[in-house]
Amino acid sequence: MSLRTPMGRVLGLGSAKEGAGHWWSQRVSAVALVLLTLWFVVALLRLDGFEYETLTAWAAAPMNAALLLLLTVVLVYHSMLGVQVVVEDYVHGAAKIVTLVFSTFVHVALGALGALAVLRIAFGGAA
Repeated sequence: MSLRTPMGRVLGLGSAKEGAGHWWSQRVSAVALVLLTLWFVVALLRLDGFEYETLTAWAAAPMNAALLLLLTVVLVYHSMLGVQVVVEDYVHGAAKIVTLVFSTFVHVALGALGALAVLRIAFGGAA
């Protein structure tokens, strides 16, 4: 005997009505991270050296800057989803809300800093 409604069984939604979407977001961002990380590692290994000038010139190329920006955004988003799940599972009471707000703030701040760093290099303000 199930306590779920027939519509809930068909749609696969839990009580919060968002679990499936969160799960899919984690999986899709994980696949994107695998592909972007492989690109990043291969691209770095193809460089002649790891001097500051070489890396900034590489990161300033439009395609590399766009992919670095995408890597930064997806990495922060995936991390935020994972930390949210851990906090929701293991932190209780008012501390849960405070921790979720603080975690979101930190992730948004890190994402903004990462994006600004990539954009600064891409538009020539890296000096």
